[in-house]
Amino acid sequence: MRRGIAATALVASLALTATACGGDDSSSDSSGPVTITWWDTSNATNEAPTYKALIKEFEAANKDVKVKYVNVQFDQAQNKFDTAAGSSGAPDVLRSEVGWTPAFAKKSYFLPLDGTEALADKDKFQSNLITQAQYEGKTYGVPLVTDTLALVYNKDLFEKAGVAAPTTWDELKTAAATIKAKTGVDGYWGSTQAYYAQSFLYGEGTDTVDADAKKITVNSDAAKKAYGTWLGLFDGKGLHKADTTADAYAHIQDAFVNGKVAAIIQGPWEITNFYKGSAFKDKANLGIATVPAGSSGKAGAPTGGHNLSVYAGSDSAHQKAALKFVNFMTSAKSQSTIALKNSTLPTREDAYTDAVKADPGIAGYGTVLSAAQPRPALPEYSSLWGPLDTELPKIAGGKESLDKGLSNAEAAIAKLVPDFSK
Repeated sequence: MRRGIAATALVASLALTATACGGDDSSSDSSGPVTITWWDTSNATNEAPTYKALIKEFEAANKDVKVKYVNVQFDQAQNKFDTAAGSSGAPDVLRSEVGWTPAFAKKSYFLPLDGTEALADKDKFQSNLITQAQYEGKTYGVPLVTDTLALVYNKDLFEKAGVAAPTTWDELKTAAATIKAKTGVDGYWGSTQAYYAQSFLYGEGTDTVDADAKKITVNSDAAKKAYGTWLGLFDGKGLHKADTTADAYAHIQDAFVNGKVAAIIQGPWEITNFYKGSAFKDKANLGIATVPAGSSGKAGAPTGGHNLSVYAGSDSAHQKAALKFVNFMTSAKSQSTIALKNSTLPTREDAYTDAVKADPGIAGYGTVLSAAQPRPALPEYSSLWGPLDTELPKIAGGKESLDKGLSNAEAAIAKLVPDFSK
């Protein structure tokens, strides 16, 4: 999942309007190079420049292909692609969040990549990431970057307070109070977003749904306990109150990087922004630990990241060029470059060069990846967070009870997976 968004809606809209799409591109004339369109959903400020530089390298080595780059806001890309693909006007390549991949594959919008040039190095990628890019036994995306959530903390503030990185949510509450007492800074600031609250469900051994049993579990006793723990971390000494505004993500991030809060839950896509903050001029001050465990003793967060997928509606010439481009962008060399420039985590082991592993942020997140939990093979899964993103801020803001909010979320989720029982 991608939360850091820099491009404005207006810019993205104008760019998309001006973009020639997939099979409609006149550059497919055999007399000249094929022009493919790539919708990139990365951060326009921190990450996009690296991808643009790689495109130039690709074009220099492949004179028969031109790449039209369009940066699309992450929070708009899924709906925009869904609309464009439905009218046969989608880009040839999409940087698809892992949760979108099976959903678009189910609609036949993505090209199966098994046996193609794009997946020539299939065995080089982490097997669980390939599994996440599959739907009904076929692979519809090549893993570009991976991620998960971690407890990131300010080592200096923790040391001044004499506390260690907590391993449970109870320990976090205690640590937050101590940090507040000894440094005057809040110890923890939690998010009201459903994706960030997912770890609390894992900590109680549950999820929003049981995909195998086809049962909605977001309102189960275990889920209520998980969200009760989540809610309890907005009230208490050293615990920052819930921010339910539209700019909450930016507020939390800004407070952390400038030393105004000692710990938050965050992903590696913000590593470069951490280093820009006054609290982390010394990169070594950034602590990274596994998300605390719940009462079940389990700890972890969702496995996230992005795949590169090819539009099934493009003509053969565009698909061939797109497959070549995907192979280049997901190569070990390209992934190492992306990691070094953007501090994101590669998806193949041969991309973890000594230089990549020397980045303290990448090394830190690398230690928590083993606790990451893959999402179930359910095309609708990523959409299930939508109802919770509506209800959780109301609950955290005191406008709705936990029981009422989860009941509302359960009813909304039932409409998304109508064949699931409650």
